[in-house]
Amino acid sequence: MIPTEMDAWVVARPGPITSHPLQRLRLPVPEPGPGEVLVKVEACAVCRTDLHLAEGDLPPRRPRTVPGHEIVGRVVARGPDAARLAPGTRVGVAWLRSTCGHCRYCLRGAENLCPASTYTGWDADGGYAGYLTAPQDYLYPLPPDPPADKLAPLLCAGIIGYRALLRCDLPPGGRLGIYGFGASAHLTAQLALAQGATVHVLTRSARARELARTLGAASARGPADQPPEPLDAAILFAPAGELVPVALTALDRGATLAVAGIHLSDIPALNYQRHLFQERTLRSVTANTRADGQAYLELATTYPPKVTTVPYPLNAADQALSDLAADRFEGAAVLLPGLP
Repeated sequence: MIPTEMDAWVVARPGPITSHPLQRLRLPVPEPGPGEVLVKVEACAVCRTDLHLAEGDLPPRRPRTVPGHEIVGRVVARGPDAARLAPGTRVGVAWLRSTCGHCRYCLRGAENLCPASTYTGWDADGGYAGYLTAPQDYLYPLPPDPPADKLAPLLCAGIIGYRALLRCDLPPGGRLGIYGFGASAHLTAQLALAQGATVHVLTRSARARELARTLGAASARGPADQPPEPLDAAILFAPAGELVPVALTALDRGATLAVAGIHLSDIPALNYQRHLFQERTLRSVTANTRADGQAYLELATTYPPKVTTVPYPLNAADQALSDLAADRFEGAAVLLPGLP
């Protein structure tokens, strides 16, 4: 029996997390439209993008949006023309919600660059709630057995980390630098290690450095430190623009730095000779394609990551975001509607 109302959080007044931008409400359970399904949320991981939306770094695209885009749930109802997923199917709902399908980017396999793309928890309500609707063609069928809290971070932290790993052009057996070590970084490091890379982690948290060593990093130092050897590739996960020249300086000749976040503070002036000469490359990462998501989830089956999670009940979503802002936990916070 599907209820008529649900608990949910909305971004009521974007601003510093200390100003309590989230508001908890009772909202109607949404009805799926054409090609959509209704998903009952089992778990929703907390992403730094949610924090950027709540604080206004990422301008809201609609008022009072329900955030959250790393969702594990079950299909409980289908809208018109939505026959692909049967009720009861376990699915993952990710950041990319829809694309136009016919622009030059979509046609060349770069749907993450589609100008008409929409996003879960930004253009449409997300997973900080008991239920949400989503287009069936943008959902990932998930295995029935793994705990929901361990699967949820894979839907963004894992997928976007995989995309960043592709974008940084890490050569086989290469030396990878990872700046920042939160939810996405700790999953990406494990994938790189499983594929034979040497990983150096550079992050401000002593606990995160310890986690990195536990997972197999060759070194773990502060973010302003130089790694013990030149890097063949690097990924910047921390939303700190001042680390861009630091990371570029650590690159070997011909190496690439990929910036994985949707938001980055201002980058200080770069010196061409010091930071970019000798064919060093600076790249951004813009969302992901569905093919990226499918490829990563298949890799996660082959190389199962150790997912470090901190559970929160849904009614503590504001506390989870506050703890994320203050770096009070390692790994990924996960909201669990069934947790008292």
